[in-house]
Amino acid sequence: MVLGQAESAVLAFDVGGTDVKAGLVDAFGNVLGMRRVPTPLDPAHPGEAVLDRLAGLADELASEFPHIPAKAAGVIVPGIVDSVGGIGIYSANLGWRNFPFTAEAEKRLGLPVAFDHDVRSAAAVEHAFGGSKEFNDVVVMVVGTGIAAAVFSGGVAVTAGGFAGELGHAQVPDPDAGTDATGATILEAVGSAGAIAKRYSRKSGNAVDGARDVLLRSQKGDAVAARVWADAVDALAFTICQCVNIIGTEAVVIGGGLAEAGEDLLEPLRARVDQILDFQRRPRLIQAQLGQDAGLLGAALNARALLDGAR
Repeated sequence: MVLGQAESAVLAFDVGGTDVKAGLVDAFGNVLGMRRVPTPLDPAHPGEAVLDRLAGLADELASEFPHIPAKAAGVIVPGIVDSVGGIGIYSANLGWRNFPFTAEAEKRLGLPVAFDHDVRSAAAVEHAFGGSKEFNDVVVMVVGTGIAAAVFSGGVAVTAGGFAGELGHAQVPDPDAGTDATGATILEAVGSAGAIAKRYSRKSGNAVDGARDVLLRSQKGDAVAARVWADAVDALAFTICQCVNIIGTEAVVIGGGLAEAGEDLLEPLRARVDQILDFQRRPRLIQAQLGQDAGLLGAALNARALLDGAR
């Protein structure tokens, strides 16, 4: 994966709700000096606390690789992000509202900074170098504790000021509404890895170690586990079909913890999507290929694009 000129490197920071990943990324996509540290939490100054930690990590990397100076930095964060304005509009987990990330990061790092959304940036890498690169109309879904997504239309990311891609909050039929009732809930409440574990524990009275445990129980004949897993597949399929109908999605990349189930998820998901759709083209369902470093590489690509645009 060649990201730019061989003599230049960029700093990449992937800020998550639990951890911050940081590294110096060379032009060939090699992550040098990889760090993973807890995300600092400061209710009074959440954005400042994060950026102060990034500045410290940048100093560590500069000391470790003095012969490879960084020319720019990429910072990606969760929540609602205005990448053009450089603003972190809102993060429910980390607590900031309308925080000027780009301006404040540039002050601390002394470098030009590319600021963007974490899932959108990771999705851009998957779309550029992963299994969906042959398609122009793509949705990348990260299915973990919650569900986030990035949407590409005509090969271009749809941002809508940071509000696009909130598929986890899209409405789906509520499987708990009962056979004689109609009701709706959100996709995250049924189709996420976190929801699968919670719904199984609630319905069975048995604690489980995540969605993978529910899948294994379903394969061993546990009827409650099988129903909860099928409900998740139904909810995901419903949302995928909505994307196909509304924006003509050609391919859906599934990433995050739930994607580690591989064909145990994708095979029934393909079958359910095929049942729901009528005349529409069937989207290709693809497991994400670039793993846990996709966000860090996405931040590096953003920084590289900043450099390329400045030449």
